[in-house]
Amino acid sequence: MVSFWFDQLGGVPEPRPALPGPCEVDVCIVGGGFTGLWTAYELRRADPSLEVVVLEREFAGFGASGRNGGWVFGALSGAREQWAERGGRAGAIALERAIQETVDEIGRAVERERIDCAFVKGGSLVVAQTERELARVRAHVEADRAWGLGEHDSALLDGRRLGERVRVQGALGASFTPHCARVQPARLVRGLAEAAERAGARLYERTPVLALEPHRARTPFGDVRARWVVRATEGYTAELPGLGRTVAPINSAMIVTEPLGAAAWAELGWERAETMLDGRHLYAYLQRTPDDRIAIGGRGIPYRFGSKTDREGPPAERTVSELRGRLRGLFGSAADVPIAGAWHGVLGVTRDWLPSVGADPAAGLAWAVGYAGEGVAASNLAARTLRDLLLGERTSLTELPWVGPPPRAWEPEPFRYLGIRAVHALYGAADAAERRTGRRSRFERLANAVSGRR
Repeated sequence: MVSFWFDQLGGVPEPRPALPGPCEVDVCIVGGGFTGLWTAYELRRADPSLEVVVLEREFAGFGASGRNGGWVFGALSGAREQWAERGGRAGAIALERAIQETVDEIGRAVERERIDCAFVKGGSLVVAQTERELARVRAHVEADRAWGLGEHDSALLDGRRLGERVRVQGALGASFTPHCARVQPARLVRGLAEAAERAGARLYERTPVLALEPHRARTPFGDVRARWVVRATEGYTAELPGLGRTVAPINSAMIVTEPLGAAAWAELGWERAETMLDGRHLYAYLQRTPDDRIAIGGRGIPYRFGSKTDREGPPAERTVSELRGRLRGLFGSAADVPIAGAWHGVLGVTRDWLPSVGADPAAGLAWAVGYAGEGVAASNLAARTLRDLLLGERTSLTELPWVGPPPRAWEPEPFRYLGIRAVHALYGAADAAERRTGRRSRFERLANAVSGRR
């Protein structure tokens, strides 16, 4: 099972033809997920004379693009202070505004291309069920104010105002931002692939890329030579020669319920299609689907030694059980319905947890990588940024502080494995200690120190 999202569309699609042989083009994009497809789409719209091909090892959307939680979220991984170190306070704010505006940019593209993906801009909630979680939520909203964001960007809701949106067991409050939309991601990625082809890009599936070289992508069917080669492989980047430490492929799992009945929805509310995050360190992310299910995801086995990916196997039963338990912890018996599907996939995380976009004109190599689970919107912003970089245009997008040199490498094994597993365990211990004591745990501080997160 790739994901329930694809099962809703009738299962794995019939693959497009593989690359027929060696060729020479203007732009060769490696990876047929959101980043690669948006980049092809934007390049062809900007300059229809460009020859653009996309090479995909499996089929469009096989990776995180067809497995994610369906959040078009107007936020990027990384602390504002980290972005300010690269681009100053103004640069950090410009990047934040750009990703917020991307939510509507995707909405316009969906409407323009008539992609039926259940796009609803209902905003997003972070829900607190303990005083410690509420303190973190409050601190985030206060930080937003300190950085110049207003009530229209993020608001603190008390328990009553949260209950007017969705009723969560024992909830003390929440934060709300309007900068998020809900989608059915497999419908979005399939529709985007068709839109890129209509724009004139050529998409070849079942075409693995064996190596990337300056101005060249090597495949079993021959080399593709190009003025630009774009690496859009996200969590699978580590499988390419010489790139094993570029990103860590972090695992995330999801389950989806059977449809809930009218009585359950009357009890829960949740009528505006907000996406939802709980307030824990090892958080769960949720959406109410268009057909009245609840989809919930979270970390399972966080990382496999050597950056290996278990690309098609089912999630562990323990992970499914934990997600079911979290669902009951949020909604009680109202959500106690059978599970319709369970799946998992990997997302790419750089060593400093910051996504990276860049282009090296001398080598003709470009990249966008490291979305850390927030790639549905970020991939579109990255693609428009890559478009401008590859066309040699200096724009407000190419000046954003995520544009720069490649991210620094992760530690070699076994240190990478031990560090990632340790951080996951420490955040889990921090959650348990908080629930027991009601105070901030030393495990949280230690996890932050080990991971380098701020």
